[in-house]
Amino acid sequence: MDNTDKYIFFLGIGGIGMSALARYYRHEGYRVAGYDRTPSALTYALETEGIQVFYEDKPELLPFAAEGLSVVWTPAVPQNTALYQYLLARGARICKRAQALGEITSHKRPLCVAGTHGKTTTSTMLAHLMAIHGKLSAISSQQSDGVNAFLGGISENYKTNLLLDAASPYVVVEADEFDRSFHHLRPYMSVVTSVDPDHLDIYGTPEAYRESFEHYCSLVSNTLLLKYGLQDKLHLSTHARILTYSADNHLADFHAENIIAANGQITFNLVHPEGIIKGLRLGVPVWVNIENSVAAAAIALLCGVTEEEIRSGLASFAGVHRRFNIHVNNERIAYIDDYAHHPQEIAASIASVRKLYPERHLLGIFQPHLYTRTRDFADGFAAVLSELDEVVLLPIYPARELPIEGVNSEMLLAKITCPRKHLLSKDELLQQIAERAELNAPVAVLTIGAGDIDRLVPAIAEALKG
Repeated sequence: MDNTDKYIFFLGIGGIGMSALARYYRHEGYRVAGYDRTPSALTYALETEGIQVFYEDKPELLPFAAEGLSVVWTPAVPQNTALYQYLLARGARICKRAQALGEITSHKRPLCVAGTHGKTTTSTMLAHLMAIHGKLSAISSQQSDGVNAFLGGISENYKTNLLLDAASPYVVVEADEFDRSFHHLRPYMSVVTSVDPDHLDIYGTPEAYRESFEHYCSLVSNTLLLKYGLQDKLHLSTHARILTYSADNHLADFHAENIIAANGQITFNLVHPEGIIKGLRLGVPVWVNIENSVAAAAIALLCGVTEEEIRSGLASFAGVHRRFNIHVNNERIAYIDDYAHHPQEIAASIASVRKLYPERHLLGIFQPHLYTRTRDFADGFAAVLSELDEVVLLPIYPARELPIEGVNSEMLLAKITCPRKHLLSKDELLQQIAERAELNAPVAVLTIGAGDIDRLVPAIAEALKG
């Protein structure tokens, strides 16, 4: 991205990846503004930081001259929007978010986390470990005081999705496979967590999705860390050394053993090629975080993070906003909100709740995300949601898409075999939650989805507390 004019505009600034880039460019001295279709907590945060955001697709609202303007665009914003067409016609320099991220990170050693599931939590956990290492190293060596990171979620430790430290040689990056974005990265090391098919509106077939990951893996220069089993699923051509990790498979190079879940805590030993780190404790004691922490700790160890820094970092990791956040937890009601929006992610979320609250009635509230994803994975969604004791579906959140005939929440509800199932509007849901809170039977409530269901979380939590 040319930095001579110091003006930059973001089409889709409210996206989690776009907002991190907007913050980066403002830090670098640019005048930054952007458009998004819908106000959100994230866009409000950007505005409080001095970034102008507007919400109408009107070129006359542009605060900068369009001619020659540097524009970062996310494909989540359709090209037929008036702003995109206006900027294109007047010679604005439009580049995709992925291109800008690739250029920024090319000057460091990117530590990337890719995969259908788990990449946000794993990359945020890795960033926390690297930040602790950098700050402690600076005390003795003065070489660094932290790490750089572009994250796909808001870190609860740092309350941001962007960490910056010019002295650090590393940058942690969530490598997004949407629209083949991660092909613009040049990872020094990378984790690949899974290659379960997704985004079939972009890729067309599961084979094309897998092939995209194979190309991404060929871009890694130093170390490729695969979840155990992926080495047999991917046809790899890479100069990087290949290592494996697992939650508990002893055949993996990095794995956990002696896992103990008790009294609201999870502890384990980390087995790695050089030895064992005993008695690690998870700051966010969710079962799936065992696997995430093994991956994050593996990359951190390979970058020189010490055993004590690993121990301190995992114990102090506070999680990621909307990644299995517990909002209410008492003897009568537990309420958890999670970003899960793929059948495998939902299955992992449900399994974690079952382990934490095995005796409770489990009510799941799901907002499907995208018509194409609902169509492509309807049977998978129905199967995992049928494992709930009770399920509520909200209408599909369309995001960037137009409706598809016959694809709706009614279609999905019909496939679900759970005997207690409902299709509700948001207002109807909040009314029923308020009534449910008056009951005495122990219940665990789980909201899941990647749309705007998060805007209901404060009201749901307040009703359940009452």
